[in-house]
Amino acid sequence: MEQQVKLKHPKGLYLISFVTLWERFSFYGLSAFLILYLNNSESDKLGGMGIERGNASIIVMTFMALCYLLSLPGGRIADRYMGKRRSIVIGGILIMFGLCSLALDLGAVSLFSGLSLICIGNGLFKPSASSIIGDLYEQGDKRKDAAYTIFYMVFNGGAFAAPIICGYMNNWGYKYGFMVIAIGMVLGMIIYLFLAQKYLGDTGKQTIHEQNIQNKIEKKTLTKEEKNRITVILVLILFVTFFWMGFSQASSSFNLYTRDFINRKVFNWEIPVEWFQSVNPLLILILGAPASALWLYLAKKGKDPSIPVKMGLGMLVLGIGFLFMVAAVMQRGGDNTNPAVKASLIFLVMTYLFNTIGELCVSPIGLSMVSKLAPQRMTTFFMGTWFLGIFLAYFVGGFMESFIDNFGALTIFLSIAIFVSLLGIIILLISKKLVRMMHGIV
Repeated sequence: MEQQVKLKHPKGLYLISFVTLWERFSFYGLSAFLILYLNNSESDKLGGMGIERGNASIIVMTFMALCYLLSLPGGRIADRYMGKRRSIVIGGILIMFGLCSLALDLGAVSLFSGLSLICIGNGLFKPSASSIIGDLYEQGDKRKDAAYTIFYMVFNGGAFAAPIICGYMNNWGYKYGFMVIAIGMVLGMIIYLFLAQKYLGDTGKQTIHEQNIQNKIEKKTLTKEEKNRITVILVLILFVTFFWMGFSQASSSFNLYTRDFINRKVFNWEIPVEWFQSVNPLLILILGAPASALWLYLAKKGKDPSIPVKMGLGMLVLGIGFLFMVAAVMQRGGDNTNPAVKASLIFLVMTYLFNTIGELCVSPIGLSMVSKLAPQRMTTFFMGTWFLGIFLAYFVGGFMESFIDNFGALTIFLSIAIFVSLLGIIILLISKKLVRMMHGIV
């Protein structure tokens, strides 16, 4: 009976996962068609901005990068001034207003004001929503890795649905895609506001500063163990940044390569480009539960791989995935610019499959790592630091699309495959050293 209780998760996990589902619904809805909207001709019936593809890619990836960069000050604001619960609410409301601005479709003004509000809202929402899950578990609780995998799996339901729904709505114009994700975010926030007290209690209401005053905890310098654990966080963030740099291509180069050079026809029907953004979250939904069960099973047996080992394996798997994109380019005869010559759909699907397996070894494990290793008084700040690595990845990744015109897709995809795989091997080689610096937290 005692073991059954330990395997259960608090209901607050599912509430935070649900509201994050709607935040991810908006984010992945945007990532599915924003670059298409920017690149599409202004005179087209669907609407668009008529921006050249290289510049459109830079705008999209800069926007996505800033959503993660602002998590760093957003996490600090939550820890010091707002508290996690209030940050989630204010961040969610800003995202709602940003999406409404995009839905107005009034040109550059509504575009950039909308994207700016979403960036600021994400900066407040993401680190607080991710770190508050760790607050639901005591230090050393073996369920944390599994909890973050469940969290990841649930919110990817929104990431799965958004491209499909937006792809359908965009048949009448891109502004309808913006409208539907705005409505989804409003729905998520309403439900969260009604149920937060019931399922979260007082968790996340106070700032870390207020908790320290209440518990009469004086500000103290970092201990040697804390410094070592922070070093592990920073080292792994540095490595994983390159994982996300490759992974981010799904929203830029993969999207445009799929549109132009992948055979999307199934029988007599052509799959909308936006729908391919649902492949990754669909695979998360399928593989997330088995992954969560696997980590719990291995933990019970005392054979759970360490955090660095999981991340190293994740990077290796991502590198293998990019080899399928290399195969797609080779099938077309190299960097052939003739759009009539198409590559098989199976290569793209296999790339997404391996990328997803790699993601399950890196992203939820990374969120769990931060909640375990960061000093308790600084967890939200370091959750923002974790997202800083993703910011750098998306920012640099945005320029990779423009490099494709100069170096060719074959060179870019093969370089990513080799480089990420080598970094994965390096993590595995130094994993024992990193585990020692974690001082018993694995």
